[in-house]
Amino acid sequence: MAETFSKRERRKKKIERRREKELRRDERRNTVTKGKSLDEMMAYVDENGNLSETPPDPKKSYTIAAEEIVIDIPKAAPADSEELPTGVISYFDPAKGYGFIVDEQTKERLFVHVKSLAQPDMELNTGDRVSYTAMRSQRGMQAVAVMKR
Repeated sequence: MAETFSKRERRKKKIERRREKELRRDERRNTVTKGKSLDEMMAYVDENGNLSETPPDPKKSYTIAAEEIVIDIPKAAPADSEELPTGVISYFDPAKGYGFIVDEQTKERLFVHVKSLAQPDMELNTGDRVSYTAMRSQRGMQAVAVMKR
């Protein structure tokens, strides 16, 4: 039985794609074996932080103590260690008993629950200024000992 034109064209395209794939694979294999030596692949960083092919001058090198290296930026400590951080209630749902506080300095958002209020009968509303103590919980930062200002 004779093969239709479309089937024959599909088969030709499939064979051509397979051949192209084999050629690409062979090229990758050849470039790996024909690669440069380790010395040719080395890159150095100069005193300005730019990449270069020449190794640095050992006379210009100096050692740095590991304690001097700062990996991250420390968070700013409050001006008065006795003063509690303050914030504004950005959202509070009294029916559900939870909300969020936005810290005035860091703009960090903290979770607040009715159980973590300093006075259990205190009511919080959106826009109230409060002071609190921050504590890390399982789900992130949480405000405890919350008091209105």
